[in-house]
Amino acid sequence: MGKVDKIQPQVRPEYEVTDVAAAQFGEVQRPLSAFERIWNVTGVRRFVVVASLAIAWELYARYLDNALMFPPFSEVVEAFYLAFAKGPLFGRMLTTLQVLLIGYGCGLALAAVFTTLAVSTRFGNDLLSTLTAMFNPLPAIALLPLALLWFGLGIPSLVFVIVHSVLWAVALNTHTGFKSVSDTLRMAGQNYGLTGVRYVMAILIPAAFPSILAGLKIGWAFAWRTLIAAELVFGVSARSGGLGWYIFENRNLLETANVFAGLLTVIVIGLFVEGVIFRAIEARTVRRWGMQR
Repeated sequence: MGKVDKIQPQVRPEYEVTDVAAAQFGEVQRPLSAFERIWNVTGVRRFVVVASLAIAWELYARYLDNALMFPPFSEVVEAFYLAFAKGPLFGRMLTTLQVLLIGYGCGLALAAVFTTLAVSTRFGNDLLSTLTAMFNPLPAIALLPLALLWFGLGIPSLVFVIVHSVLWAVALNTHTGFKSVSDTLRMAGQNYGLTGVRYVMAILIPAAFPSILAGLKIGWAFAWRTLIAAELVFGVSARSGGLGWYIFENRNLLETANVFAGLLTVIVIGLFVEGVIFRAIEARTVRRWGMQR
């Protein structure tokens, strides 16, 4: 046998690597300036937005020069302070919030019952799906005439329309969140021996909480708008009435600044609930769990 030539390894060209000074990379990390640190605060950016709207409001009202139609922002703030500190605005706000909390709480309780039935039985699932398709598109304010016939002029009528506005939005979002829980999480909970209430509390609710929280926000917004609209329609729900009645009453008196003060109260409460209460819930739940950016 002849000699077998050894296979020589392929010679590859060498690459010359030169060291690059760190200064040539540019600025990898630098401390933020004072302006950048302040601008990174969410509250500051939102304050800038609100302040810009207030300035635009003031300038346009000064240009229009018609306080009856569109009073300046400074005049509205003054009317808000006087009505809140010395007038009836604080009492009207408490009346509205009391009715709102009663209706919102009842709506959440009924939504929990319907959702529990829906995730437990097929009949409950069909029941919730059918009722949601029927009543969710129906505006709550459209039921106001029936509420007046059934419950009379008072708080029960307001609670009824608020429950309608809250119930279907919260139940639908909660049920959708439960259905979207992955089979992997469900089997993990079953492997740990979780059943019944422990299974729902430890597996289903945390996994579906983004949808539940979205339903709570939507239900809150629907309840707030429905209550103000209902008070505007039939006015006094208690001895002094609520915010809607305050707005309607001042409109009849042509006190436009007070009308805007009532609207400003509605906006401030909405901003507080959304920016403080719901944001705190998000920070301690879905953001802490890494489920939301």
